[in-house]
Amino acid sequence: MTTVTESEVLRDALGLLRDREQVAERLLESSAKHSFDPDKELDWDAPLEDGKWFWPPELLSLYDTPLWRRMSEDQRMELARHEAASLASLGIWFEIILMQLLVRHIYDKSVTSNHVRYALTEIADECRHSMMFARMIKKGGAPTYPVPRIYHNLARVLKTVSTTPGSFAATLLGEEILDWMQRLTFPDDRVQTIVRGVTRIHVVEEARHVRYAREELRRQMISAPRWERELTRLSCGEAARVFATCFVNPKVYENVGLDRREAVAQVKASGHRREVMQSGAGRLTEFLDDIGILNGVSRRLWKSSGLLA
Repeated sequence: MTTVTESEVLRDALGLLRDREQVAERLLESSAKHSFDPDKELDWDAPLEDGKWFWPPELLSLYDTPLWRRMSEDQRMELARHEAASLASLGIWFEIILMQLLVRHIYDKSVTSNHVRYALTEIADECRHSMMFARMIKKGGAPTYPVPRIYHNLARVLKTVSTTPGSFAATLLGEEILDWMQRLTFPDDRVQTIVRGVTRIHVVEEARHVRYAREELRRQMISAPRWERELTRLSCGEAARVFATCFVNPKVYENVGLDRREAVAQVKASGHRREVMQSGAGRLTEFLDDIGILNGVSRRLWKSSGLLA
């Protein structure tokens, strides 16, 4: 396949790609207008509110299962507190990986370009997000929930060997499903004010990150050699499987007094949970399909993850 130069017009199934520098310039303008310091923006000293959830009940993994129907309201709310901590822990893990992938991406690029300048801006955003999520976990009083050791160590390999399109595909996987859930969370007045504030900040700033990653992934899937595009399809499908597996740490169920095996089995059998996860991944899988990533083995892996019908 012929390598495409930066000056050539690039087009895919979604149409003409915008100039990389122009995209970055607009994202930088948006960052200047709509960036937040969570330490100052949110009232961390305010007490938690009685009777409010840490996560919308409909988005909890056990919602509408037989086990859920046997749980008391207090136990359901305790589950929400721990699942929110589990999701925040997962988010921090992904963001630390993303920051390292972004640094690798810009290492050989012009340090004076808008593209690199925006990547550095996004890294600064992700630093604040990770600290914000950690502070939210501590505020809620739940423990942190690290991913299983095998995936923690596999991520070390990913951060070292991931191709550029593979990095941006993984970035979107880690951002878009959580973003979909957070868009339902921050306007929900049943949810703790501090959680709503955290999710609002994250949604506003992540919208730019998604745009940056989508534009770059489209560019890479046109210009990358065939072997790299095939590897991206495979790695993206495997990342979807890992993400779905790690989405809620099973220790959450033990910590709220439930039988771990029974809870995990009911989550796997839950039609509601399957619908929530597939809805959360819907915009992403449509995009990946349009740019040619959900082909062959990749589609089978995505289906096995439960994120694609």
